[in-house]
Amino acid sequence: MLGPLLTPPSTPPGPPIARRLVSLAWPVVGLNVLNVLALAVDTAMIGRTPLAETALTGLGFATQLVFLLMVAMMGLTVGNVALVSRAHGAGDADRVQHLMRQSTQLTVILGLLVAGFGNLAAPLMLRALGAEGGALQAALAYLRPLLAGSVFYYLTILYGASLRGAGNTRLAFLVALASNLVNFGLNYGLILGNFGLPAMGVQGAALGTVASQVFSTGVLVLAIARGGVPGVGIALRPAPLDLKLARQLVRIGAPAALDMVVLNASFISIVGMLGRIDPVAVAAHGVGLRIQALAFVPGMSVGQATGAMVGNALGAGNPAEAKAVVRAGVVLSCAIMSSLAALIIGFADPIIGLFDIGADTVLASHTRMWIWVLGSCMPLAGVYIALVGMFQGSGATRTSLRINILATLVVQIPLSYLFGFPLGLGIFGVWVAFPVGFLVKAALGLVHWRRGDWARVGTAV
Repeated sequence: MLGPLLTPPSTPPGPPIARRLVSLAWPVVGLNVLNVLALAVDTAMIGRTPLAETALTGLGFATQLVFLLMVAMMGLTVGNVALVSRAHGAGDADRVQHLMRQSTQLTVILGLLVAGFGNLAAPLMLRALGAEGGALQAALAYLRPLLAGSVFYYLTILYGASLRGAGNTRLAFLVALASNLVNFGLNYGLILGNFGLPAMGVQGAALGTVASQVFSTGVLVLAIARGGVPGVGIALRPAPLDLKLARQLVRIGAPAALDMVVLNASFISIVGMLGRIDPVAVAAHGVGLRIQALAFVPGMSVGQATGAMVGNALGAGNPAEAKAVVRAGVVLSCAIMSSLAALIIGFADPIIGLFDIGADTVLASHTRMWIWVLGSCMPLAGVYIALVGMFQGSGATRTSLRINILATLVVQIPLSYLFGFPLGLGIFGVWVAFPVGFLVKAALGLVHWRRGDWARVGTAV
C-alpha cells in the first residue's frame, strides 16, 4: 500500500542502510525506555509513602511543569543534532568540536535560567495548573531541587543527542543504564528511608534523580573529552559565544519546540472535552497516555536515528542516500508500530488489568476503547514519526511545524469537538479524531518527502 508513495527517484536502500539504522536505533530504544521507566519506578516508590495520594498528585503537577520548562531545551537539542550530524557526515571534526563547546555553553546558560526562573515562578505556575494545599507543597518539594539541577539534566540530554548525531548511541545508552541503577538505589533510600538514609518522600525522589544526572553528565564529559568517541571532541575551557551559530540553532530548533507545544495543546483539548462528557473518560485517557508513552518509544527511537543518518548523508553531500535512509526509516517504524498495535489491541484486557482496573467497570470500558483507537493510529504514527526525523535531521523543522499546526489545530481539535458534541458520538468521537490527525500528518509528510525540498533545505543548513 505504501510502496508507490515510498519509492524514491533514486536506487532503493540496500541491506547496509537498514542494518545501520537498526544498529543506531536499538540503543535509542533502550535509552528512551529507561527514561520512561525511571519516572514509573519513582512513582511506584512514592505510592508506598504516607499520604501517597497527595504526594502522587503533587508529582503529577510537577511533571507537567517540568515538561513545559523543557520546551526550549528540546528545540536546542534538535538544532544541535541537525548541525552535529551534518558536520560529522562531512568529516569535519573541528566543526563538531566547535558545535559541542558552543552547545554546552548555551545549555549551561539555559539550565541556569530555568533553575532561577523555575524556582521563582513555580508556586504561581503550579496554582495556575490547579495545584493547591498538600499537593502544591508536595509538587514544590519535588520541583525545587530538580529545577536547581536543571543544568545537569539538560547536559545529559545534549550529549546523548550529540552522540546520536555522530552515529554513536551505545555510549549514551550504557551511561543511562548505569545512571538508572544509581537513581534506583538512591531513591529507594531517600524516598522510603532505606540503607540508613532519611525518608524524604517526593523530595528524596528529586534529590536522587539530580544525583544520577550529575553522575551521567560527569561520565559523558570524561568519555568525550578523553577521545572515547571517534570524531567527537569537547573543549572544557569556555569560549566567546558564537552568535551566528546560536541563531542557526534557534532557527532550526524553535519550530521543533513549538511542535511540542502544539502536541501538548492537542492533549489538553482532548482532556477538556472528555471532562465535559464523563470525568471517568479523563482517567481512562490518563491510563492510555501511559500505555502510549511506552508503545511509541520504538517508533520514536527509529525516527531519531533516521534524523541522525539523514544529517550524516546530507553532510556528506549525498541526498540520494538521505532519501534511502528515510524510506528504510518509514518502513521500519511503520512495521514496528503496526506490530505493537496488534499486541496492545489483542491484549487490551490484560494490559488494563495491570493498572488494577476492574474488568467490568466503566473505567475499563473507556480505557479499552482508547486502546483500540490508539492502536488504529499507530501504523500511521510510525510513518509520520520517521518523517519527523527526516525533517529534523535535514533542518527543515518549519515544514514539520506547518504540518503539525494544520493537522492538529485545523483538523484534529475541531473534528474532536464536531464528532464528540454536534454529531453526538461522545467519547469515541473525541478520540477518533486522533488517528484522523495522524492520517493528515502522514499524507502531508509523504508529499514533502517525494518533493525532496527537505533535502535542498538540508544542504543549505
